[in-house]
Amino acid sequence: MSNSVRPLRIVLASSEAVPFSKTGGLADVVGALAKSLDQLGHDVTLIVPDYFLMRQSAKGLPTISETGLRFTIPMNGRSVAGTVNWTQLPGTGVRVLLVRQSDYFDRRQLYQEHGHGYVDNCERFCFFSRAVLEISRQMILRPDVIHCNDWQTGIIPALLNSQYANRPGFENTSTVMTLHNMAYQGRFWHFDLPLTGMDWRYFNHHQMEAWGDLNLLKTGIAFADQITTVSPTYAEEICHPEGGYGLEGLLRYRNRDLVGILNGIDTDVWNPGTDPHLASHFTAETVAVGKPRCKSQLQQRMKLPQQSGTPLIGMVSRMADQKGFDLVMGSADRLLSKDIQMVFLGTGDPICEGQLRDLALRYPTKVAVEIGFDESLAHQIEGGADAFLMPSRFEPCGLNQMYSLRYGTVPIVRKVGGLADSVINYPSDTKSPEVGAKSLETATGFSFSDYTNEAFAGTVERALQCYSQKSIWQKLVQNGMTSDWSWTRSAESYVDVYRAAQGRRSARVAERRC
Repeated sequence: MSNSVRPLRIVLASSEAVPFSKTGGLADVVGALAKSLDQLGHDVTLIVPDYFLMRQSAKGLPTISETGLRFTIPMNGRSVAGTVNWTQLPGTGVRVLLVRQSDYFDRRQLYQEHGHGYVDNCERFCFFSRAVLEISRQMILRPDVIHCNDWQTGIIPALLNSQYANRPGFENTSTVMTLHNMAYQGRFWHFDLPLTGMDWRYFNHHQMEAWGDLNLLKTGIAFADQITTVSPTYAEEICHPEGGYGLEGLLRYRNRDLVGILNGIDTDVWNPGTDPHLASHFTAETVAVGKPRCKSQLQQRMKLPQQSGTPLIGMVSRMADQKGFDLVMGSADRLLSKDIQMVFLGTGDPICEGQLRDLALRYPTKVAVEIGFDESLAHQIEGGADAFLMPSRFEPCGLNQMYSLRYGTVPIVRKVGGLADSVINYPSDTKSPEVGAKSLETATGFSFSDYTNEAFAGTVERALQCYSQKSIWQKLVQNGMTSDWSWTRSAESYVDVYRAAQGRRSARVAERRC
């Protein structure tokens, strides 16, 4: 489908976006997509909550101003007022509208504290979703498409098909719902339904109800004109019980409208040739000189012996079993009996955090752990590590494997979701020099399928064997660094989906008139 016709007016709605707020990959994806859509010539407005306390402590944000716009949302019998601040996404023409509501968004974290979600999360994000529509109406944005992301924006398609269906400014507005991770669905008790602004008649197993609960992600899937997820393989996985988390039936029913689009990365932010966090800049041509300096920097920062010939394996991740930490811990002693070093950065499950701290105490010259999130250290791990671990139980898309490929850090991944779509395995069964050479022409990393300690540890050991063969390792590095992981291709695919959503919306409106 051609993207050369009239530019679209796009509203991107998300609970987080770089550089204003972030807990994970969602923020990176939304910020980078907005930037790429703007570069393609579309009119983009990004709407996110204004997490005021987090914004105040952040560095390098653009100037944020008041719009003067005030609005009120009826929330289950009481009126809740909000205001709107605004700025531009740095280096773009993207308008950023920040929804200000101090009771909901002036908190130390986005969704939870001390491992427990905020008890009013349903109310907070129903308010935000309803605010997106009210702001679009009052500011006369007249969007062609509202692109919703995850459960926090799931009621927007429902409201556009009910309360806002005939309101001025939304006559041609279609919706796209992107599913970033099916494990997080926004499930709340059914008596929260009035917070959505929807009538009780929509609380049925076809639309908003799942297993007796209000399910905001299901709501978005049921009502959106088009549905996307973040990789082609994940689009297939979520239509089956192990990936659909109870919503696979609805996803199979909507399969015709479901598209998997592999995320890209922001190649300006993640660029080893210009990265300000690295001790030495490098490209595919100079990686052999620059990367060892970055490795030394990382070892020094993490207080590990500066051994240039020792394979250094990194992992930057939310610390949870979903990310494969049970495999890491189950294989740690076996792997650490070899000449390797490991660096971990992240936060999450207190049990995982404790296990990693204990591992660092037992292997002080081989393991370093940083609990928390440090953007500078994340870049230095990508720049300085030789290999990168992503042994995920499931992984809708993943971004770190793409960062790793760009930084010459060979990924070791489980063959699921976006990891299967972005990392080309260098197989162990290269039975002849000819087969090995052919495999090496395209291979970018190592992958395994079975979720077992043996499969994981064996794959790491296979990577270590290749590390000792410099010609093989250097070819893997070159293959990864010369791949194109920019957002341009992905953004063009989203534009095709937006236009398909417009067509579906027009057909539905025509059916109503008949």
